[in-house]
Amino acid sequence: MRKFLGIVFSNKNSYVSASIILIITLFLSNVLGVLRDHYLTQKILTDDLSTYYAAFRIPDLLFNVLILGAISSAFIPVFSSLIHQKKEKEAWQVANSVINIAVLSLVVFSIILGLLMPYLAPLFLPGFSSEKLATVVKLTRIMLLSPIFFGLSYIFGAILNSYKRFLVYSLAPLVYNLIIILGTLFLAPTMGIMGVAIAVVVGAFLHMMVQIPIAVKMGFRWRAVLDFKNASVCRIGILMFPRAIGLGANQILLLVFTSIASVLGGSAIAVYNLADNIQTMPMVVFGTSFAVAIFPTLSEKYSHQNWTGFRTDFTKTLRSILFFMVPTVFGIILLRAQIVRLILGSGHFGWQQTIDTANTLGYFAVALVFTGIIPLFARASYALHNTKIPMLITIITVVISVILGKILATSMGITGLALAYSIGSFVNALILYLFLRGKIKIAEWPVLIYFAKILFASVIMAIALQEAKFIMAIFVDMTRFWGVFLQTFAGIAVAISLYLTLAWIFGCEEAASVKTIFNRLKGKVIEDEEP
Repeated sequence: MRKFLGIVFSNKNSYVSASIILIITLFLSNVLGVLRDHYLTQKILTDDLSTYYAAFRIPDLLFNVLILGAISSAFIPVFSSLIHQKKEKEAWQVANSVINIAVLSLVVFSIILGLLMPYLAPLFLPGFSSEKLATVVKLTRIMLLSPIFFGLSYIFGAILNSYKRFLVYSLAPLVYNLIIILGTLFLAPTMGIMGVAIAVVVGAFLHMMVQIPIAVKMGFRWRAVLDFKNASVCRIGILMFPRAIGLGANQILLLVFTSIASVLGGSAIAVYNLADNIQTMPMVVFGTSFAVAIFPTLSEKYSHQNWTGFRTDFTKTLRSILFFMVPTVFGIILLRAQIVRLILGSGHFGWQQTIDTANTLGYFAVALVFTGIIPLFARASYALHNTKIPMLITIITVVISVILGKILATSMGITGLALAYSIGSFVNALILYLFLRGKIKIAEWPVLIYFAKILFASVIMAIALQEAKFIMAIFVDMTRFWGVFLQTFAGIAVAISLYLTLAWIFGCEEAASVKTIFNRLKGKVIEDEEP
């Protein structure tokens, strides 16, 4: 216990240990997210789930535009720079100003949007009946409290990230998902979908509360200040504005997709969101986790103009993401039906919804490599204090995705929206890479050779996985949960073993790193060097 508390309160995490912490905790969080979706589909009618996910759009829009843009692109680079310059008093002054501005903004906009919801809901949900629209309004008004708590939570999380304390930051999503699961189990039977909405708000509140003690330990003390003239506060505002526009564009994309899906049928919104939640898991675990872990280090290297270190850390992180994401694409495409059946195929979730979700997941998975590397590319750009280029790229890709979504949904249904999203992700990653290529002079040939190795290993792995599926199907009852589970487990076991073996034979350093990670988990490696 003493060692655990020491990790929580004292230890600064290097890039390696931070990556391990984030991978493990984000994996656990996504496992809870899978359980959350399992119980939601079990306890809630799929048509009601579409209403629930539609009600999320406005709170998400508010949070992404006002808070997430500031945190991901502006607050951490500016706050980290002040800390490294030994200006901690000014850093806390800036943090307090940002917190107070954020709370005031979120409260005001939450009230305004809550009042306008009866007029907004029919605009972006044209396929909903008046009864469903009324439910969306009620759910949205409840969940508009969550951006306020999330806003504070993400600022405290940014403070911890700047000090390279990632453990408690990464535990917060576990708490959030756990509360929603409990709300689904204990409130949904009597309160229906309203009980889940209440659980969302409580989960957001606890997401915030678990991070406050460590922020206080780092030196945070709340002050009633609104220093708009502070140069660093102004700098955060300038940096966040393009990012806020980019995130706003992404939220508009989701609003448009939700609008299109509302016309496609009662369960279309739920199918799209459930498939999206599944494909998000590997993206967050193997993409976002590495990007979040390396972001403070990249910001620090840029502040010291250490371009060699910046380029080295960026390339290593890119290799790590590719190492995990490339085989994941093959695995999800080949096991998409089994994954959906195991996670969602129970309760109110019928066979047709299962098929639709599996097909939608397949189209999402096509672009998983690109969605996985976008967080790294974006954060590398933010570390360079450039948020305008990612904003413009996001706007371009959103326009492409919306146009394609309208066209493809007409002929393909809900799967067309997933394909449109995947094409947009490819364009986004490609243009971001071309921008960074000129800035940090990436050594491309070593990366391409490395990519060719893991692609070849992934293809061989995919062939073995497919054969393992067919063989196991002979010996198990595929109409039962345990039959599907055993087939999936055997396929994954064969795939992982073969892929790691081939990667080791091909000389991929990351294959050896997997062993190191397991050694760390067993406590064999206590310390690692600072990058």
